[in-house]
Amino acid sequence: MALSQAGTLEPEETSPRTRQRMQESTPTGTTELQLSPEQGERGAGAARQLRVLLTPLAGAGRRLPQKRLLGAYGGEGAEGRAPAGKRLCLERPPTLPSPRKPAPASPPATPPAGSPAGNGFDGVWDADSDGSDVGDAPLDGYSQLSAYERKRLKNITENAKFFAALKLHESAARLHQIATKRPSHVTKRAKPKKAEDETVRRRSMRLQRVEPSGIPMPEMPAQPGAEEYPQVPAGPLPMVPEDQMGDSKLTEDLLTTWMRISEMKANDTEKRTHDMKRYQDSLNSMVLSEDNIKKVVKYRVSSMAIHPSESIIFVAAGDKSGQIGLWNVNSKSEEGAHVFIPHNYLVSCMHFSPFNPAHLLSLSNETLRCGDVTRAVFDEICRSEESLSSFDFLEDNASTAIVGHWDGDVAVVDRRTPGTSSELSADIGFKRTRTVHVHPVNKQYFIAAGSVDVCIYDVRYLKSNGNKPVSSLKGHTKSVASAYFSPVTGNRVVTVCADDKLRVYDTTSLSSTVSVLSTVRHNNNTGRWLTRFRAIWDPKQEDCFVVGSMARPRQIEVFQDTGKLLHSFYNLDCLGSVCSINVVHPSKNILVGGNSSGRLHVFKE
Repeated sequence: MALSQAGTLEPEETSPRTRQRMQESTPTGTTELQLSPEQGERGAGAARQLRVLLTPLAGAGRRLPQKRLLGAYGGEGAEGRAPAGKRLCLERPPTLPSPRKPAPASPPATPPAGSPAGNGFDGVWDADSDGSDVGDAPLDGYSQLSAYERKRLKNITENAKFFAALKLHESAARLHQIATKRPSHVTKRAKPKKAEDETVRRRSMRLQRVEPSGIPMPEMPAQPGAEEYPQVPAGPLPMVPEDQMGDSKLTEDLLTTWMRISEMKANDTEKRTHDMKRYQDSLNSMVLSEDNIKKVVKYRVSSMAIHPSESIIFVAAGDKSGQIGLWNVNSKSEEGAHVFIPHNYLVSCMHFSPFNPAHLLSLSNETLRCGDVTRAVFDEICRSEESLSSFDFLEDNASTAIVGHWDGDVAVVDRRTPGTSSELSADIGFKRTRTVHVHPVNKQYFIAAGSVDVCIYDVRYLKSNGNKPVSSLKGHTKSVASAYFSPVTGNRVVTVCADDKLRVYDTTSLSSTVSVLSTVRHNNNTGRWLTRFRAIWDPKQEDCFVVGSMARPRQIEVFQDTGKLLHSFYNLDCLGSVCSINVVHPSKNILVGGNSSGRLHVFKE
């Protein structure tokens, strides 16, 4: 054999004696190797294109590498041709499955040239590989293969049959098919039943618009824009209650009582401040009973006023829908309260006239009206396209008033002039004006509470634009719900702010900046379903004010201007709601609180 340039041994032409020696060293058998047709065809192709590559001899002490038999499958014919480039590689594994025979004690002799060891094998052979096994005899086309190579082909064939018997390929194909066609885990919605499958609901003849005789009633034309309450027209309105279909005599009795108590002159006793101990005793004497609780209006109470009469407790309440309820607390009949509808929107402010209590002035978003019980009519004093928020009287005779607007402006209204327009509209620089209140002594001053601004102005110097305040009450960080002067001297101002604080300012001297006298931590977060708290002064006590509370049990609190809590009105059995709006009688120990359901609670001695 000659050594090529690439380092491999190329076979040379062998002599007849050498071929005979190689055949004698090859083991023979009687049993043929069982191959599948496909493997037989591949073996035939390999026999026709057999090629042996030999590696150079190794040095002393190293085992010689085994032969590698490479055969390319596929003949020239069309049948049985294997894929192009596919070759059969036959080589001896590093370890054979059968146990090895023990090596002889004497050193092995040099194998003959025709023996397997001399042809490049290790010289240590398994007992199963000596050519004596059945099935190791050379087959047609495999006569030139050694015993090891034939044994390897046999093992390959048996392994292939074993794996074919397991049918792993078929199982893998079935699993792959199941995995690809697995149904989705998304639950499909059940299809709605058809209308004809549904059970027919029973409907009354009234809903089917069928008369008892079975004759269908004619279709009534639809009334577009129909509302629960009709819009109140502009101009004067008759003082007719909403439940006019009931007994009108009870309504006449209520209005007659109002007229009668208004004709009685109240005692002109000068308002004075009692000592604190006496005042606390009077607060402790005021209690709430079930007889003094009544639903006066249908919806949430947004404003209240109490008649100054000392003989009868007469209360007016306005709600968010524009209703005004009048209640004679001293009346024992079931119909002690009657409801009137002079407005279309929330009634945000109400006052009995200090000059003539027979007049009840009420303000809504678009109108300011005066209910005159002597003429049984609701007159229209002012109408504006801008939303109105609050008002207060500028004079003791209640002929003029200052009116606040939700857009921040203020207006001056004179009841003596004809028409329903204001006399003056002034921009005070507020984004929003919630409440206005006139100084009790110096009537030219009024205080306005807005988003975060609380300022005192002089009505004599109001103009359309560029108005500057006389004093500013600083310190509010959120929107202010109300600001009111103390009732006797006006030397104090109490404010309610959304930053959960009640502040009392000293307004004895109206300087440019008014100092804070005291601050009270108070939960003013009423939410959207309750009317915002308004702290009001007790007309009988200069330095004490009343405010609703979110605390439990539900209560109405009384504070001193120093920030001290003096008293809490509560009743576990009768008071179970928040009274956001409160009013105090000017001369008697009477307190009325209104809640979000339209009920009034009267605490009295």
